[in-house]
Amino acid sequence: MRILITSGGTSEKIDNVRSITNHATGTLGKVIAEDFLNKGETVTLVTTKSSVKPTPHPHLHIVEVSDVNNLIETLEPLVKTHDVLIHSMAVSDYTPTFMTDFDTVKKADQLELFLEQKNTETKISSSSDYQVLFLKKTPKVIHFIKEWNPSIILVGFKLLVAVSKDDLLETARKSLTTNQADYIIANDLTEISTDAHHAYLVSESGLEEAYTKQDISRLIYERVIKDA
Repeated sequence: MRILITSGGTSEKIDNVRSITNHATGTLGKVIAEDFLNKGETVTLVTTKSSVKPTPHPHLHIVEVSDVNNLIETLEPLVKTHDVLIHSMAVSDYTPTFMTDFDTVKKADQLELFLEQKNTETKISSSSDYQVLFLKKTPKVIHFIKEWNPSIILVGFKLLVAVSKDDLLETARKSLTTNQADYIIANDLTEISTDAHHAYLVSESGLEEAYTKQDISRLIYERVIKDA
């Protein structure tokens, strides 16, 4: 099988020296990639420069991306040529469009005008005590996967923070339907640590529970092999 995995977290530029990102390290993607490699599969890992990487392997190909647009351009041809996508990457929900000082915004007659503006400075001035950053929602990359390759086995991830089990699973099941995913790994940030990673593998046929990153990887491998 040709396995495609995404890991780490994307970053979105504010200017040439600043960006907004998330805290994803790529550790879970690394564990999953190494697990599939150890079982004889060929893996393409799409990740970011700062993410942790698997041990080099002759059947491992690593592709680095930076932001959401870069991720989309990179993923589309790969999705079309792979059998499985395990999409564990934390993809930015918003990208900066414009930043300016608070006084400028406060004096503006129409805030909507800022939505059309773009920063042209390579480094935005830091002289003001307060700045206002305008953000625009990014495309949901997982929405495109089944359009690019309807036959690919898609494993998506849903991360929430400090919610009930019922809310977590309900959100995961909605994601399963909305994104035409085969499986969703549902997890809560409060139940993730260095040594533990509590999660649920959600599918149309049922629910399975995991307590470590190794458990999650094992469940994914077993289901993917069964469906292939």
